Amino acid sequence: MPEEKTFRSGVVPGRWPLIGHAWPLFKAPFAFLASLPQHGDLVEMRLGPTPVHVPTHPELLRRTLVDDRTFDKGGTYYDRAREMAGNGVATCTHQDHRRQRRLLQPAFAEPQLARYATVMEQQIAALTDSWGAERSFEAYPVLYGLALRIVTRTLFSTLVDEAVTDEIRHSFDVVFGNFFRQMFLPRAVNRLPLPGNRRHRAALALLRAAVERVIAESRKDEDDGNVLAALLAAHEAEGAAVVDAELRDHVVTVLAAGSETVASTLTWALYLLSEHPEVQHALQQEADARLVGPLAVWDEVPELPLTHRVITETIRLYPPGWLFTRVTATATELAGRRLAPGTTIVITPVPVHRNPAVFARPDAFDPDRWLPARAAALPRGAFAGFGAGARKCIGDAYGVGECALALASVARRWTVATVPVPDVRPVPLAAFYRPRRLFLRVKRRSAS
Repeated sequence: MPEEKTFRSGVVPGRWPLIGHAWPLFKAPFAFLASLPQHGDLVEMRLGPTPVHVPTHPELLRRTLVDDRTFDKGGTYYDRAREMAGNGVATCTHQDHRRQRRLLQPAFAEPQLARYATVMEQQIAALTDSWGAERSFEAYPVLYGLALRIVTRTLFSTLVDEAVTDEIRHSFDVVFGNFFRQMFLPRAVNRLPLPGNRRHRAALALLRAAVERVIAESRKDEDDGNVLAALLAAHEAEGAAVVDAELRDHVVTVLAAGSETVASTLTWALYLLSEHPEVQHALQQEADARLVGPLAVWDEVPELPLTHRVITETIRLYPPGWLFTRVTATATELAGRRLAPGTTIVITPVPVHRNPAVFARPDAFDPDRWLPARAAALPRGAFAGFGAGARKCIGDAYGVGECALALASVARRWTVATVPVPDVRPVPLAAFYRPRRLFLRVKRRSAS
């Protein structure tokens, strides 16, 4: 059947002069994106003056993700992302991706993950042991600190001290905290000596300097149980010259993905568990039954099916990377619409993940929708939390494993509650979807 008879295309109403649909997108991003399927399976909208197309049907979303030769990483989003994170595996174009992926892939092979797990277990133990019998804390900063300590210690051979970790954390807060502001404002505005622009440039310089300094120190060591060592070994194996700028780009990419996305997922997962005590209780029962000790260890992660379902459902509801762009490299057709070369495609899982035609009760937190029999009935492409195809997230097993270790360890010894009154609106203009202000209270379980 011809594509145009299968899918509907449409135009999103309510465009504002000059800014297009930017205001509703950033005022209530998930509500706006979830509303798009009512206008078509492929919808046209405006980001500022730029027309963009958004696939809202799982098959169309999957197609744009898998065919990265036609739908290449590009456009304003990736132009600005490369200015911040360099030309790493997550930001490079199709022509560079295969080589980048091949060099980085060994660093995330299963034997390496098992080695990184020791660091994960140690850091999770240190954090939870510091809680005493009861503790209240702002969730995202604490969990971001945990994720950043883990990724720096698995990335580098040298032990990164707290001062450098704080430099990196501050830099990411500034650089990625106003990412979409940098993306959508004209370049001329971003070049002006405004306070926000000066902070952005200073944070970017600080980040690059900190990363380059730690890389230089790490290269002196002989430890091979880290991401940097595996990356250097891959270069050596294929006789490739190691370019410091390329190495820095890889490191910044891994740092961002390994800290921001993990912290966001853990924050939302603990929030959802606190709001759904029946699921939290079931998770505690799984941890009690499956964990040998008081904390989870890597070998136990495959034996935690509910924990994995909680993580998947959390990412369905709150995908950390919630909006990207691709650009058509050649003329193509999608949903019966002819797209010229250079057409911008907005890639977001939200219209699919929150679509009632795809998921029953799409706004409900229901980890059991990922039970094998139920998940098998979903259409292909229904879950896009890690992307798809050759550009599927290279560190998905790393991130999911870390989240599983943390959630199971918390469930084994703690009960989590939300401290009133949380502000779970997203941080505006941030690259990764996280709540503005969310305090949690953890209380040690009497049985533990």
